[in-house]
Amino acid sequence: MELRSLVTQVLTHYQEYYAVKVAATREDVFVMFAPPWFSSYEHTYLWITGFKPSLAFKILDKSVNQDELTDEQLEALCGLKVWTKAAERGLNNDMARVQESLVSPPLVNLALKRNPAETGVVGETADDVMQMLRKQMETLVETADMIRMTTARKIVEILSPVQSVRFLAAATQLQVNIRRVGLQRDAHSGRGATYGKVKNEQ
Repeated sequence: MELRSLVTQVLTHYQEYYAVKVAATREDVFVMFAPPWFSSYEHTYLWITGFKPSLAFKILDKSVNQDELTDEQLEALCGLKVWTKAAERGLNNDMARVQESLVSPPLVNLALKRNPAETGVVGETADDVMQMLRKQMETLVETADMIRMTTARKIVEILSPVQSVRFLAAATQLQVNIRRVGLQRDAHSGRGATYGKVKNEQ
């Protein structure tokens, strides 16, 4: 199979994965932030329900020799890295605002079902607040996934087909290794039984 075709297939697979993830997120966004089918080790890598986009550059550094990159490629990758980091910071700020809203007095009072006149959010119910929070978190997830996909796609556009295959293979191998190590650690700690129960119930 031609390398460009292989790269296109892998990117299409990622696109399909994120499309399915959007549907799952809209069904229950709260579960996506702490998926019970993930191992404890996998949870340490979670950033808004997935890998941090800038992790792609660490994978790139380990899979593609910098001496192989042209000046044009290095310049383009540097610019992309700046964009990705800025996008991450912006989304971190958005996430912080959502978290702060959770502990604001009006919402806390509403969650405690106090007199609406005393909550500061007259006319709203706990369901209204949860719906608003759900929408905000869904937006965070979809934006984070967009940054992840955009970063990966642009890296591949900058690299040659051979370099792209090595980069994508390294990214896949990292995911497999994290999964394997996580399950092994949980099995040793006894958490593996809980994971198995969740998996069987799905």
